[in-house]
Amino acid sequence: MSPRPVTTRRPTTTRRLGRVVGRERRMLVGLLVFGLLNVALTAAGPWLLGRATDLVLGGALGRRFQAGTTADGAIERLRAEGHGTLADVLGTVPFTPGHGVDFGAVGRMLLAATLVYVAAGLCGVLQAWLANVVSQRVLERLRDEVEDKIHRVPLEYFDRQRRGDVLSRVTNDLDNLGQALQLVLGQFVVPGLSIVGMLAVMFWVSWLLALIALVTAPLSVLVVALVVRRAQPAYARQWRHTGELNGHIEEMFAGHALLKVFGQEQAASETFAEGNEQLSRATVRAQSLSGATQPAMMFLSNLNYVLIAVVGGMQVAAGALTVGGVQAFVQYSRQYSQPFSYLAGMSGMAQSGLASAERVFELLDAPEQAPDAAEPPRGAGSGGAGPRGASDMLGRVTFENVSFRYRPDRPLIEDLQLVAEPGHTVAIVGSTGAGKTTLVNLLMRFYEIDAGRITIDGVDIATMTRGELRSRIGMVLQDPWLFQGTIADNIAYGRPGATRADIVAAATAAHADRFVRTLPDGYDTLVDDDGGAGVSAGERQLLTIARAFLTETPMLVLDEATSSVDTRTELLIQRASARLREGRTAFVIAHRLSTIRDADTIVVMADGAIAEQGTHDELLGRDGAYARLYAAQFARAPAAEVT
Repeated sequence: MSPRPVTTRRPTTTRRLGRVVGRERRMLVGLLVFGLLNVALTAAGPWLLGRATDLVLGGALGRRFQAGTTADGAIERLRAEGHGTLADVLGTVPFTPGHGVDFGAVGRMLLAATLVYVAAGLCGVLQAWLANVVSQRVLERLRDEVEDKIHRVPLEYFDRQRRGDVLSRVTNDLDNLGQALQLVLGQFVVPGLSIVGMLAVMFWVSWLLALIALVTAPLSVLVVALVVRRAQPAYARQWRHTGELNGHIEEMFAGHALLKVFGQEQAASETFAEGNEQLSRATVRAQSLSGATQPAMMFLSNLNYVLIAVVGGMQVAAGALTVGGVQAFVQYSRQYSQPFSYLAGMSGMAQSGLASAERVFELLDAPEQAPDAAEPPRGAGSGGAGPRGASDMLGRVTFENVSFRYRPDRPLIEDLQLVAEPGHTVAIVGSTGAGKTTLVNLLMRFYEIDAGRITIDGVDIATMTRGELRSRIGMVLQDPWLFQGTIADNIAYGRPGATRADIVAAATAAHADRFVRTLPDGYDTLVDDDGGAGVSAGERQLLTIARAFLTETPMLVLDEATSSVDTRTELLIQRASARLREGRTAFVIAHRLSTIRDADTIVVMADGAIAEQGTHDELLGRDGAYARLYAAQFARAPAAEVT
């Protein structure tokens, strides 16, 4: 019999979040200590006020008797006169016949109560501060984990996820989680302790009234449980729709110009309105469920207050409890029932925070790219020599029986064989979807191959760390990317220690220096991914090419690097890239065949396979796929007949 497979259960969001918060043990201990002090001091306040009330009542009644009479004698006299109820009440309070209110004692009680409440407030402030510190530390740690995770997920993760939804998880969901943590940590400890502490004090004051107060507790717990069970899915839908709406907004802002060109404003507005309505419905349901708990808890609290007032009055009349004791008990009952209202009110925010935490944990649980090799790459045939550096790398790239597919049921590249000799330029051409960019992505290990291997100087790139591999390859993508910073910072992105002279030299080689100097601040002009400062798409591409010039790498990848420039600039870049490729193994992906005629090897790809390869003249002489592509680009349309 085969062994039973071992399955691992993923911890619930609550437990997982609890483990993250639990790392701040010292802060949590301080939070608990100040919470206990707050509850204890808050419990002492009503008792002191009740004692002050009894002193005032005893003084007011004591003046009705002659001085020199004992308290017991005064009580017996009242009973003899038929005032048994008043005698029972008087028997529960301290008084001295013939003496009025001892304002000194009352003042001391009130002063003590004031100090107690001030101390309780100070403990509350410290508790709130600790809750804020804990929540921010948890958020800081989660942000670090998310940032680290973003760099570990494979490129295909971002191909499947909408960028707006990922941004919503990193920003909105983390912010919402932080607010929920701060509220729960700041107010959950005190209400939880208050329920236990006040209940103990109430049993000490009057066990009968305490039992009456307990009647409403199961109903309160039931209300909170029902809210939690129903609100969690609603909050999950709310934040899912928030992410979807953010994704739509981000896409519409990024493509605003095309939106205008194709007249899709109405369609975009309708999509936004639909997503906005879904978000509104989900939010209303979630907030309504959590909001309905407050009236229910207030009803139960008022019911509890009425029962205690009635029974407490009867106990005072029976002499079993003082008026001050009933007063204190009423305050205790309020403090006992109030935490249930707090917990019910916080349940909505807590469920919203848990829904956001679940979305954040989904991101943290996303499949990661295969880990890097433990050992650095070693030279082929080196017999265990040390790792090869960029300076002694020749740059001979070999694809050996490489197979790859994005989806298991759809093969893309099967048994591909390709060799790029050191210092040679390999141009990759073909129709859209033929696998040109995929080939480069496999070389850069943006995706992992399914079969075969790719070697550089005989070393399997799978044995290299990704950082080590990519540090040896300069790359210019089809879509130019600039970060928010100066032009000089963007050019020096791949070489942070570059001097201004190095930056200017790279820009000059890429024919970017001329337009940079026409900008208001020259190389200190601020730009971003959208250009800024009037920098066009072609000029942004020149800056990325200058960035590649500055990186001294033995290999180079140009993925449609001239697609966004005009014909004159293209010619200038061709000359510059020819100098850039000197002594480097270069892979050039191009649709414009005029840019790769001088390549050492031209590879024509079709359906994930190499249809043919050779030099420009050789491929034209074969009159095959390359010749047809070339003819399609440069053949002139016949002149139209004039009738």
